[in-house]
Amino acid sequence: MSGGHGAVEGSNKRVALLISVLALFLAFSETLGKASQTDALGANIEASNLWAYFQARTIRGTVVKTADELATLLPPGTSPEATQAKRAEWAKTLARWESEPATGEGRKELAAKAQAAQEKRDLALERYHHYELASAAFQIGIVLASAEVITGVVALVFAGGFVGLAGAALLGFGYFAPHALHLFH
Repeated sequence: MSGGHGAVEGSNKRVALLISVLALFLAFSETLGKASQTDALGANIEASNLWAYFQARTIRGTVVKTADELATLLPPGTSPEATQAKRAEWAKTLARWESEPATGEGRKELAAKAQAAQEKRDLALERYHHYELASAAFQIGIVLASAEVITGVVALVFAGGFVGLAGAALLGFGYFAPHALHLFH
């Protein structure tokens, strides 16, 4: 009888070790998931701000273009030189608003920055989804392994370990190759 008790105790220690390892990976997965979620939210806000600035530049450009068109309709007697000077100033402003590499605040540069922020957001969301699935797998693995201690059904430990390995694979894909698996497309 004492031999059987020692075997059960040794088995329980191995199950406890498996549960501990799964819990460790669950903690990694949850931490990486929250970081990815935060990155996605920040990049989404950045993209929204950049697109709003882009739209403001577009609206301002439309106002200046309209003023330029109206300037051609000025009544006779208006100084043609003053009109031409103002129209030249407006054309220069419109060109600067379209592309301003020095400050990065032209429409062209703003669109590129906004698209880059959207790509960053999308990558963070891909990672987040992998980490969430990995967390679920680790939690299921912990539950299955814990159930073996109560029921004595050894298959539950193997199932828990297998689900934990699947979680580890998802964790790895989320970290190293988030676009390799298209889980939510």
